Amino acid sequence: MVKESELRYLRRCVELAGEALRDGDEPFGSVLVAADGTVLAEDRNRVAGGDHTRHPEFELARWSAAHLTPGERAGATVYTSGEHCPMCAAAHAWVGLGRIVYVASSAQMSGWLTELGAPQPPVRPLPVQDIAPGVAVEGPVPELLDQVRELHRRRLLS
Repeated sequence: MVKESELRYLRRCVELAGEALRDGDEPFGSVLVAADGTVLAEDRNRVAGGDHTRHPEFELARWSAAHLTPGERAGATVYTSGEHCPMCAAAHAWVGLGRIVYVASSAQMSGWLTELGAPQPPVRPLPVQDIAPGVAVEGPVPELLDQVRELHRRRLLS
């Protein structure tokens, strides 16, 4: 269960996803938070230029590998608007990051694509724990789910 105090990080993820959408990108945003609650880094999707590896979760994994000790990475949490894709889940596990908290699951997002008649992504949307079984994962977070769904609806209908 996500604590009330953690919702602020997830709200920021939704804001970042909105920024990505306004810039013509897919609406995803993520925040990396240290064990003491300090925001270390944040990013949003940047795939519109054609490099579809520019997911915020992947960027935060790379940032953490360059800037944090293994212990700091293990104690950190990645908050994100959508559950990590397999690429991002693997990067998260390989660099030894701690917990993941997401608003919308991969299954929910896949369902939204189907409902709106949009094509599925080229990579199967697997749950994080199928890729990185040792990572603690929490989500979905119902309090913000409608906001994230609306961002994806706007992208798909634009």
